[in-house]
Amino acid sequence: MYDDRPVIMVLVAALGLFIVVFELVRQRKLKEQYSLLWLATGVALVVLAASRRLLDVVAVAVGIAYPPTALFLLAFGFLLLIVLQFSVVISRLSNENKKLAQEVAILQYELRRIAGDGEPGETTDTEV
Repeated sequence: MYDDRPVIMVLVAALGLFIVVFELVRQRKLKEQYSLLWLATGVALVVLAASRRLLDVVAVAVGIAYPPTALFLLAFGFLLLIVLQFSVVISRLSNENKKLAQEVAILQYELRRIAGDGEPGETTDTEV
């Protein structure tokens, strides 16, 4: 048998996670698509923490001697997935930002050219 304190701590943390994620989504500070991994993490932790038998099976399958440690390993794994998801999103947004900046620069160049300012670096009769 093992101590129930780590399991209770994980249950309280998972329930707190649910509350925080739902509140952030409700306030539109977190998009629903990003909340899915957080909610999946909370569900997995609650299911494993609430079911000692399942927690024992997972711990034995992974080779962990103290089953509550499997909860923390699972949470760490989900956090890695969340960080990976955010890295993909940040990379995509960075590429989109670069593309938009290039398009704005081209449009500004074209606008100046159409407005009659001439080519950058050229002098006109009025500038002399």
